[in-house]
Amino acid sequence: MPRANRRRRAGGWRRALLAVFVTGAVVIPLSAAAQPKIPAPAPAALAPLTPATLDEAYAANRANAGEASRMAAADGDDRRAAVDRAMAGPDRNLLTFDGRGEGQATEVFGDLAHADRVAVLVPGSDTTLDTYDRFRATALNLRRHLALEAPNSLTAVVSWLGYRTPRTVSTTVLTAGRADQAAPHLREFIRQLHAVTGREAHITLVCHSYGTVVCGRAAAGLAVSDIALIGSPGTGVDSAADLHTPARVWAGRGADDWVGGVPHVSEDLFGTTVGFGTDPVSPAFGAHVFAAGDVGHSDYFTPGTASLANLARIVLGETSEVTHA
Repeated sequence: MPRANRRRRAGGWRRALLAVFVTGAVVIPLSAAAQPKIPAPAPAALAPLTPATLDEAYAANRANAGEASRMAAADGDDRRAAVDRAMAGPDRNLLTFDGRGEGQATEVFGDLAHADRVAVLVPGSDTTLDTYDRFRATALNLRRHLALEAPNSLTAVVSWLGYRTPRTVSTTVLTAGRADQAAPHLREFIRQLHAVTGREAHITLVCHSYGTVVCGRAAAGLAVSDIALIGSPGTGVDSAADLHTPARVWAGRGADDWVGGVPHVSEDLFGTTVGFGTDPVSPAFGAHVFAAGDVGHSDYFTPGTASLANLARIVLGETSEVTHA
């Protein structure tokens, strides 16, 4: 078969497969989308973030979470009331909190004011306040591993749920719309983070699943040292160079991650761009590919895994110790 015909046939198969994904996302009932709005106060009014205002921000956001819990309980939503009540605990260091709707929060693990290396975790689809505990667990696992690997280092981990994530079963997860909305907020957060840590701090973005699309949209010129992409469907660009970032770009995918079977293509379909382009772990993308072992899509931060060990080495700047796939 002539090469041109093979290319057309391959493109047709890609478009057909993506069409199946879109159709499936549309016809499968989205019961979660029909949830009633959850009442909560507007986010707390905060002074600009600096080392001196951190404790004030933590206290204000804990108080806001406490009020959100009371409002949710009064509305009969005991599950959200419990979630918000936990967020209001005295040991929680929240840089931001918004209990309205699906909710958003940014939490700090470690001494951010004195940290010289900071990991910022950017989550993927289906991450809301109601599912926040599993996202928080990934941050805690990374924080604990950093403390074990480098007990004398000044590190902090930040879980950034700063955008409305798409549903896994939805059309929004196949396009960059939510990522385009999220990227300016991530860029502003990194700017605010440097106001606390200083410009000399090394910040690593650790981006998971759809979060890698967010990081891809925010990457150009962003003041971070490293960007680690895990379980990525693509970033929306053809290569790491197209991210226009001075940061080192890393990519890893577990052998049992279902994302490996997703078409890493970008096609114009029904008047919109569907898919996110080149596979970040492929040689064509040009990232530093690290070993992730046999983990599945939600297991990159599981203690004892190669993926967690390598992510910690990247955060610590121990790049020569990173094992490669």
